[in-house]
Parts: sequence; C-alpha cells; structure tokens
Amino acid sequence: MAVRLSDAVVPVHWATTWVLALVVFIIYTVDRLLDVRKPDMLPTARHTFHRRHAPVLWRVVAGAAGLALLLAIWLPGSVIKFGLVLGVLCAAYVAMVFRLPARHPALLAKEPLVALFFTAGVWGSVWVQRPSVSAVEWAQALMFLAIAFQNLLLFSVLELQEQLTVPQFSLATYWGPLLCDQLMRWLTFLVVGSSFFVCFTVTDRFAQRSALIQAIMSLVLYVIQRHPAYFLKNERYRWIGDGVFWLPALVL
Repeated sequence: MAVRLSDAVVPVHWATTWVLALVVFIIYTVDRLLDVRKPDMLPTARHTFHRRHAPVLWRVVAGAAGLALLLAIWLPGSVIKFGLVLGVLCAAYVAMVFRLPARHPALLAKEPLVALFFTAGVWGSVWVQRPSVSAVEWAQALMFLAIAFQNLLLFSVLELQEQLTVPQFSLATYWGPLLCDQLMRWLTFLVVGSSFFVCFTVTDRFAQRSALIQAIMSLVLYVIQRHPAYFLKNERYRWIGDGVFWLPALVL
C-alpha cells in the first residue's frame, strides 16, 4: 500500500518487501526468544511455545537472516543505509529490554517505540527510494503509526486483564486501563477523522481507498476494545488485532 501511494515513475525495488518481512519476523522472534530466558517471565502461550521450540526457532532465525542478507545484495544503496540505521536502533532496543529489570521505567517506551520502528520500516523503506514525499503520504504514515500504537496499547490492556499473576510492566499497568481506554478512543477518532479529511481533500482514488481501509483497521481495534470478554477467549484479540495489518491487501 505504501508503494502504491507513491506515483513515482521508478518502481520500488522488488526485494524491499521481502527483506522487510524477513527482518520483522527476525526481530519479533528474537525478542521472544530472549524474553523466555528471563526467570520472571510470565508463562503465556506464546512464550511457552518459544521456550519449547527455542533450538528450532534459533535455526529458523539464522536461515531467515541469511536469506535477508542474500536478498539485500539487490537492494538500492539508499535502502541498505536506511536499514542499517534502523536495524542498529532495533537491535539496541531489544538488547536494552533484555538486560533491564522487570519494572524499569525505560520499559514504558515499549509500545510507542515498537510502533515507531514498525512504521519507519514500512514507510521509510519506500520513501528513501523517492526524490520527495507528498503530504498525503505523510498523513497516511501518521495514521498507520497511530494504528500500530493503538494495537500495541490494546494488547497491553487485554494482557493485563487475562493474567492472573503479577502483570508485565507496561503503559497499561502504569497509566491504568481507564486512561489507556480513553487514549485508544482518541486514536480511533483521529484516524477516522484523518481518513475522511483525506477522502474529501484529495482526488487520488487509491489514496482515498487506503485512507478508508486504515479507518477500518482502527475501528476493528476499537470493537475489540469495547468487547474485551469476547475477544479474550482463546486469545481472539491477538489473531484479529494483528490481522488488521492484512486489510490493506484489499485495496491493492
């Protein structure tokens, strides 16, 4: 979707999407594999899975890293430079989270930082291959950032509700569910409002469709927020909450 929003004549290099997908998988999996080494980590289903299959997952990560490095040979220099900078920042973040104690104040930056890294990877890998970035692209990237933050904050709140032992330190435990609920409402309002603003101010039909699909993404997360009892069953909120990031495929 980020690629299609750019109307430049020169296409975005084909390897960009594949390398980005591999790197996201690597970061997520390594983060979990390091988490399960902590003695105070809660035994959630996903952490139990990563602990049980750690040897296999480390080999899968190594294979994904090797494939990503191989594909990076064909990437433009601008993407490689951007990726190196973002990769160092992500690696520093993962190392910091692994070494800090369970309730260190720096861990409160987890939700906004991960949302920022994710958004930067998706949109930045496209933008560094363009001579300029339009205001519409900036608007849609900021909408995407709000959705990513909404997703992570929602997960933190629902994790707080489903855990019977001491909850993991996060913005949900620091701010409390009520303040987080209000913030997520405002994020939905801003994304939906921005979507309608884009639709009424631009003539590009694809930009209009992509703005609307992002509004739907935010609204789906809002529905999960409003009905936690239903979506906590069998961790439905995880499947559907992360599944919203597949919705942009509908407008391609």
